Amino acid sequence: MALRVPHSHPFHNFMQPPIPTKKPIRLCRVSTQRQSSEPIESRKLVLEVKEKLGRDYKGLPVGRYGRDDEEMILWFLKDRRFDVEAAANKLAKAIKWRQEFGVSNLSEDSVKHIATTGKAYVHDSLDVNDRPVLIVVASKHFPSEKDRTENQKLCVYMIEKALSKLPDGKQEILGIFDLRGFRKENADFEFIKFLFEVLYCYYPRRLGHVLYVDAPFIFMPLWQLVKPLLKSYASLVRFCSAETVRKEYFIETTVPDAFRGY
Repeated sequence: MALRVPHSHPFHNFMQPPIPTKKPIRLCRVSTQRQSSEPIESRKLVLEVKEKLGRDYKGLPVGRYGRDDEEMILWFLKDRRFDVEAAANKLAKAIKWRQEFGVSNLSEDSVKHIATTGKAYVHDSLDVNDRPVLIVVASKHFPSEKDRTENQKLCVYMIEKALSKLPDGKQEILGIFDLRGFRKENADFEFIKFLFEVLYCYYPRRLGHVLYVDAPFIFMPLWQLVKPLLKSYASLVRFCSAETVRKEYFIETTVPDAFRGY
C-alpha cells in the first residue's frame, strides 16, 4: 500500500532541439535490472524459508498449506518484510494452528447448524475492488446461546470460503460488520479478539478493510476495549452507514440484499 513516487524529468525548451543524453537510457536499464532481479531474490528467500522449515520443523506437514507450500511461504515473507527468520517462525505457528484447529476438516456440513443462524456469510458477488465479501450480522450473534468453539469454527470456515473466491491477482477480502440492531446481548469481546488474532497471526494481510455499519452508541465501549488489541488492523476499520456500503462498495446489481434501499 506504499505510495509510488514518480521520477521527475527535466523540461526542455520546445523551441530548441533537445540535448542528446544517455541518462534516461541508463536509468531505464538500471530499473529493468532491478525489476528482473526481484523475482530471483524472492525465489531465493522462499527457498531459504523452505529449507529452514524442513530443518527446524520436520514434524510439520507438507503439501498445500504445509511447510513446502511456496505460495504460502512467499505470502508470509511479504508479511514479515522478507525477514527469513521471522517469516519461518510465524509460518510454523500458522501451520501448527491449522493442524490443531482442524482447518482442513471444516466444511459446509460441519458448520451447517450454526450457519443457519445467518450471523455470518460470504456474499455471492465481489465488491467494486474485486474483493470477496465476508458479512457478519451482529444482531444474530448470541454468545450465551452457542458454544464458543462452534462460533470460532464458523468464523474460520467463512474466512477460508472468502479466500477461495479471490480472483487471480487479488489478495484481500472485505469484512462488513452489520451493527444495526446491536444490543448488549450481542457483545462478545472474546470472539472479536479471536477473530482479529486469527487474521493477524494466521491470515496476515488478507483483510483489506473492515466496515462497521451503523454502529449504535452501545457498541462504542466494546470498540474502545477491542481497538488496542487490533494493532495495525485498527487502521483498516471504517465506521460508515448502510448507504455508504451500498454506494461506495458495490454497483446496483451486486449490493447485498441487507443493504439495498427499498
